[in-house]
Amino acid sequence: MELTWQTFAVVCPLVFLGGFMDAVAGGGGIITLPAYMFAGVPIHMAYGTNKFGNSFGTAIATFNYGRGGFIRWRPGFVCAAMSLIGSWLGARLVVALSARTLQYCTTILLPAAAVFMILNRNIGKEEKEEQTGQSLYVRSALIGLIIGGYDGFFGPGTGTFMVMAFTSFLGYSLICASGNAKLVNLASNIGSLIAYIYHGDVLFLLGIPAAICSILGNYIGTKIAIKIGGKFIRPVLLTAMGLLVVKLIFDTLS
Repeated sequence: MELTWQTFAVVCPLVFLGGFMDAVAGGGGIITLPAYMFAGVPIHMAYGTNKFGNSFGTAIATFNYGRGGFIRWRPGFVCAAMSLIGSWLGARLVVALSARTLQYCTTILLPAAAVFMILNRNIGKEEKEEQTGQSLYVRSALIGLIIGGYDGFFGPGTGTFMVMAFTSFLGYSLICASGNAKLVNLASNIGSLIAYIYHGDVLFLLGIPAAICSILGNYIGTKIAIKIGGKFIRPVLLTAMGLLVVKLIFDTLS
């Protein structure tokens, strides 16, 4: 497709905003994926290019959380490894489907995502005991495989689902859940990105400046989240839920 300055003017600021939100509480794909589509990028290219740009931003967020000591590395790596497998399988399914089928899948998955997030809007308010032993690793593996598969196939809301899963099933605090979500999301991004690049579904001329914007957004978002903690993460998490609902209404009316 032909790229114009309008394409970059639409995509880059929204990718920055999505990167900021994604670094804090996940859900940045709710903003970034529609940005590419709104700019006129074909749906398969939009999926691949979105994954390319977000991968770099997620890497920066993972580094910042890790350096701050907010990642549980051993269960995180188990979860990330399974997420890598799940996202690769999900992305392979995407490239095998038609654009019309993807639109139908989006229409089905988005309301399901919105409902789940609304029903769990108080996530992170209660303190839970962290899981240990074999249960910790089994739960981590299942979280990675299931949500990683969702990320490779669809994407929006993945980071938020990760935060919810880590707080609900592993007992992590919001800040540690956000840190581990970045590690796992990075693995799922890489897994699905490999499939997209292999099939030629990444528009690098647009993806590279978008990646720079994603890096900046993620860097600023993690710095603020680490400094303020759960008091900042929770409202951003609720904002992500609200955006899912708005997009659901928009898609339904369209």
